Amino acid sequence: MNYIGLDLGSTAVKVVVRGAHMMQFLMPTGWSSRETALQIKQLLLKDGVDMDSEETVVAATGYGRISADFADYIITEISCHGKGAYALTGRSGTVIDVGGQDTKIIQMENGKVSDFLMNEKCAAGTGKFVEIMANRLGITIEELFRMAQEGTPLPISSLCTVFAESEVITYIGEGQERKNIAAGIIDSVGTKVAQMYKRHPSNKEIFLTGGLSHNSYFAEVLADKIEKPVKIMDMGRYAGALGAAIFAEEKSKELFNGRMCITYKK
Repeated sequence: MNYIGLDLGSTAVKVVVRGAHMMQFLMPTGWSSRETALQIKQLLLKDGVDMDSEETVVAATGYGRISADFADYIITEISCHGKGAYALTGRSGTVIDVGGQDTKIIQMENGKVSDFLMNEKCAAGTGKFVEIMANRLGITIEELFRMAQEGTPLPISSLCTVFAESEVITYIGEGQERKNIAAGIIDSVGTKVAQMYKRHPSNKEIFLTGGLSHNSYFAEVLADKIEKPVKIMDMGRYAGALGAAIFAEEKSKELFNGRMCITYKK
């Protein structure tokens, strides 16, 4: 059997395969989640994983999860990130997922979500904001973070991405150094995520998932504002897809009373 988790985010699609084949990879979402999902289906077929096989179970999550119409299960990001993070750490804790379109604070107990909070404002505290600001400065996201480490943060207070971008444009027009603008951008995202956490605090360990989860500098900025350590993980970007793959396996076995049987598509 193969159990596949697809996390179709607004910026990137993450794929995790468990079972007979073991692999993970990601690719840009592009303009169409549906087309990207079909591309992934073809890529996996070349590697010997047939999504249409009765020996393959697929679970989809993320912003574009409904685009994977070949999936056996559609599962929320909250559940998948919680289960994926627990699988990666083996511990209960607080998961902070800074995604492309939203940010989530997830409390998990023994691999299950006990509570959560999502941002209710514009995307100024998300990965998409970082991407937009990097484009505005004419640099890559990686360059933005490198510059930010060398700069002194300029205040960016707007909750809305459009208005925050206006603040950045004003700084550019004033001739402010890019490293200071970059530092202000990252500081702004860290502040907004920390404010969310403080509305939903806990005494548990904090784990970072999502697109910024591998970035130690962002974890340091966030930890400084939360005043608690924030732990990064090598597989943090894949937490949602991993959780989906685990759900696919669990639901498949549950369907057949725990026996490893052929799983028939719905």
